[in-house]
Amino acid sequence: MTGSLKEYADLYKLPGPWCTAYVDAGTGTVDTLEAADVRPGNARAQLEAQGASAADLDAVEQSLQPEAGIPAPVSRFVLVHQGKAEINEVLAGDRVLPERISVDPIPDLLPLVKHRPEDLPYVVAEVSREHGEIRLYHAGAGAPDSTREVQGETEHVSKFQGGGWAHLRFQHHTEDVWRRNADEVAGEIDRVVAESGARLIVLAGDIRARGLVQEQLSKASQDLVSVVDSHTHTQGADDALLDDQVNQRVAELWAAEQQEVMDRLAMQEGQANPESATGIGAVVHALQQAQVDVLILNDAALTERTLLALDAEPWIATAEEESLAANVLGKVPAPAALLRAAALTDARVLLVPGPVLPEGVDVAALLRWPTGPAAPASS
Repeated sequence: MTGSLKEYADLYKLPGPWCTAYVDAGTGTVDTLEAADVRPGNARAQLEAQGASAADLDAVEQSLQPEAGIPAPVSRFVLVHQGKAEINEVLAGDRVLPERISVDPIPDLLPLVKHRPEDLPYVVAEVSREHGEIRLYHAGAGAPDSTREVQGETEHVSKFQGGGWAHLRFQHHTEDVWRRNADEVAGEIDRVVAESGARLIVLAGDIRARGLVQEQLSKASQDLVSVVDSHTHTQGADDALLDDQVNQRVAELWAAEQQEVMDRLAMQEGQANPESATGIGAVVHALQQAQVDVLILNDAALTERTLLALDAEPWIATAEEESLAANVLGKVPAPAALLRAAALTDARVLLVPGPVLPEGVDVAALLRWPTGPAAPASS
């Protein structure tokens, strides 16, 4: 499940034209280095042939300059408007759609959404008895968004190995230190989760410290915890093992959330006044009324379809007579128009492969209120 595309709503409201470049971006071998060197100029020439302005051409060419040190495979998505790169993102992995260099009436963010179909914030916390490292990620983004470190007390962290009363006093003091350190780490995890809306906390590290931190977390955070038996900060630890376990937990959560949406859609089938819509006409109608909660889209099946993008509410139409008082910006690929309308009405988006939706259905939606008979006109 993606989060809302609302963060792009302001961009979607700006008038075009927009220059888009979605290209491979890897460097490394001599061949790919040469390809990277000519890519900005090639993109400039293609956009110039499509009528892009000089300012936009300069901005695209500058944005596509090769960046050293980024491991392949990698791609890049650049969106330029009035001489400014509004989006310039290096995306991990091969391109998920054909290369695209185009001038468009609206931003087409499908490549960005395809690379991050699960815009899912999560936290990885590695803890020891005196230290915690808390990393916030968004699934599919590779590097962490932020890293916070908590350094607790280090004195008396190791247990006293003697005997008698001295042993007991020292042991109690040591456990108090562990608990205070765990409390600090748990407090920081709670803050990161609250600020980011993280939907998963992967807790790794020293087994005793893990238990103490988990106990000290807020109830809301405890409900998000998945514990993994891995600690990269110990000598000889394998980073890849922790990464694999984290990726597995994220994939499981993503699959569960997708299944929950599809179960909700299935439950609405056959209802008299369903809280769902299926088919492009019904979904566009719901988007026009800001009725869509979750847009469910098989984008590959809609690549040949076009819809009208509008400059004001209702933002999208299948025909000009539906545009009300808004002006038509242009005919655009259906996925681009649907994503834009979702962003402008704060709907979430779920991209799915064809077999997930009912046969013959390429787009569906879960609604904020049920469909039903038209309400009588107010007098």
